[in-house]
Amino acid sequence: MIDAVVIGSGPNGLVAANLLADAGWDVVVLEAQDAPGGAVKSAEVAAPGYLSDLFSSFYPLAVGSPVIGDLRLEEHGLRWRHAPKVLAHPLMDGRTAVLSRDVSTTVRSLAAFDERDGAVWEELFAEWQRLQPHLVNALMTPFPPLRSGAGLLRALGAQDLLRFARFATLSVRRFSQERFHGEGAGLLLAGNALHTDLGPESAGSAVFGWLLAMLGQDVGFPVPEGGAGRLAEALVARLRAAGGQLVCGTPVTRVQVRDGCATGVELADGTSVTARCVLADVGAPALYRELLDDMPARLAADLDRFDWDDGTVKIDWALSGPVPWTDPQVAGAGTVHLAGNLDDISRFSHQLELGQVPDEPFVLFGQMTTADPTRSPAGTEVAWAYTHVPHHPPGGSWSDPGQRQALLDKVERRVEQFAPGFRDLVVGRHVMFPGELEAADANLVSGALNGGTSGLHQQLVFRPTPALGRPETFVRGLYLASASAHPGGGVHGACGANAAKAALRARTTGRVALALTRSLVGGAPASRGVLASRRSEP
Repeated sequence: MIDAVVIGSGPNGLVAANLLADAGWDVVVLEAQDAPGGAVKSAEVAAPGYLSDLFSSFYPLAVGSPVIGDLRLEEHGLRWRHAPKVLAHPLMDGRTAVLSRDVSTTVRSLAAFDERDGAVWEELFAEWQRLQPHLVNALMTPFPPLRSGAGLLRALGAQDLLRFARFATLSVRRFSQERFHGEGAGLLLAGNALHTDLGPESAGSAVFGWLLAMLGQDVGFPVPEGGAGRLAEALVARLRAAGGQLVCGTPVTRVQVRDGCATGVELADGTSVTARCVLADVGAPALYRELLDDMPARLAADLDRFDWDDGTVKIDWALSGPVPWTDPQVAGAGTVHLAGNLDDISRFSHQLELGQVPDEPFVLFGQMTTADPTRSPAGTEVAWAYTHVPHHPPGGSWSDPGQRQALLDKVERRVEQFAPGFRDLVVGRHVMFPGELEAADANLVSGALNGGTSGLHQQLVFRPTPALGRPETFVRGLYLASASAHPGGGVHGACGANAAKAALRARTTGRVALALTRSLVGGAPASRGVLASRRSEP
């Protein structure tokens, strides 16, 4: 019997395995795909010699995360690269809001929209610098974050804590109206909030937009030199150096449970791996509905209301030259938001809420060779974009060639609005619609990137369902380690770290946490025994 099995080798699973291996545990990671990394992979898919990041690409949360920082992955081959500028949001009238790691550059950009806004941005960044150590730790630890929460309270004081709590409920539009005079800062915040599924009118979108914008101001939007896959490779190299094991091409079909306790996993070939605990880097619905034989009725009802984030279409291009931006300020930005003004972003988000394919897409665009010159031959560019879409287009399917081509045309027309002649540079492209994204990584259900919505109704103690906001499940020794758990999506490793720390604590305090979790989800179901198999059921 081994100490722990980790299901899935995404960044959360690999972080969890590393922490357990550091503690001296015998740990094995089982990955269904032929290569590790989950949604952290790279490959030459658009054209030979052009290295694309297949899923995630820029990693401010990884660099800002104390979890990943403490792993010291640079000692295992990881090197970060930065574009000259972090982010640009151009408008059709020729103005561009620019985010740079040099705060004076950002301030000058926003002051061009309204001279008063540069000073406001400096105030926000100063507040971020004061709160950042306590805030980031509070966000990335299980709820309630007692130690980091106490530090945040000391940094804010009682009165400002209430003001910060109010800020955390605001929409981007309301916050922008309260703090800024021109539209540049609001565009930066709204675009960053849309890295999740939160539009400008969504409650909580202001704090999400502010968090990513301040991380960009502070640490940038860095990329791994040589492709996103290098981040996964560093995590794997560190795991193996610590004595952990990784086995790919090994799907897990069932978590084995006896007398309410996880005892290991069953594999697709019918063999079993026995372990003292199981950590699952899989979506919450998949864990409870597909890998377990039973669950409490109340949890089943809660999962019926589980809210996925929007679907995604991802496009990679190989370009024969740099993107011909009309505004040269955009050329040096690693990330570009192509969206129009704030009202245009609101219209895009509202159409998604209605289940419609937006008329004009919000395009999140990446210039990868600009950020990392190793990605393609000199003088060329690897570019990518994604846009959010309904999981299923009205009256059709994303497998329909007509629907696919229409969406691709919309995205490329949007790029052409700001970079005329872009299509003439395309020497290869690779497109993944929601179905292809899910086929490549089962956690990306219908193209959802964040393991569930970032809406306030599914955060903290509501993630993934109303309970403790913790990785413990109603099965003793089974822990949810994916982005479906608090604190949610993004490559920060906190979901995996929280699960690993819960497993390490369980030998002394696990019974208390288990009892609380079971009381909130409706109790423990009767086990069907170690040898039960869903494959034999009708």
